[in-house]
Amino acid sequence: MDTSESKLKQYALGVLAHLLLLLAWYLFVRLGDVPKFVMPSPGDTLNALFQPNYDWWSNTLVTGTEIFGGYALALAVGVLLALLFTWSKTLEALVLPLLVTLNMIPKVALGPLIIVWFKYGVFPNAMMAFSIAVFPILLTTARGLREVEPDLLDLVRSLRGSRWQLFTKIQLPGALPYVFAGMKVAAILAVAGAIVGEFLGSDRGLGYLMLQVQVTLDTPAMFMAVILITLLGMLLYGLVLLLERLMVAKDARVA
Repeated sequence: MDTSESKLKQYALGVLAHLLLLLAWYLFVRLGDVPKFVMPSPGDTLNALFQPNYDWWSNTLVTGTEIFGGYALALAVGVLLALLFTWSKTLEALVLPLLVTLNMIPKVALGPLIIVWFKYGVFPNAMMAFSIAVFPILLTTARGLREVEPDLLDLVRSLRGSRWQLFTKIQLPGALPYVFAGMKVAAILAVAGAIVGEFLGSDRGLGYLMLQVQVTLDTPAMFMAVILITLLGMLLYGLVLLLERLMVAKDARVA
């Protein structure tokens, strides 16, 4: 079996698993005679999407902006800090312990402070996503940059290569598997961070909408919000996988 057939089989099994989950959900609700306010059927959940008073498109766009914005900032800051740490051991010894300490603070505890500092809106929730997602990217990227062979680095330095050339030509290509490992973990955390931010204080977004429909026991709308949040997370994770395939495969071809 060649690589393409193996990938196709893998995707088919993934789709089958989701279809089986959907079928199990339907059978559980119908055969178990579960009340709608406890667990709606897939059909009832889908019908909630067509309720115009929930403004699904606008709320999904807000949550997506928070997730992707916080994630992009975490990626930029995480890679930059990792690069600076490889350039300066003194800076790493000074800043990294502080970052570890700050990362130990429960992000839920930071939520009220972020609201006080930045008020309600997209930006504070994006900052919540950033604060959760940045650390895995930083740690894995820093480790990947250190894994480059010292002899190869010395060779480039002997040829008077600049630090930027050293990073773009040697360190970053070698660290890509580590970078993407951190990016995958951060993609999951960014979704959680944005939703936690909306739970703590927001006037828009899918998390905010879930709190509103909870009061009226509109469980189908709650399920629909969860599904949309999941789809946003899957989209971000899928983009990371696609980028990994393009960049790592390209790097392997160049090598």
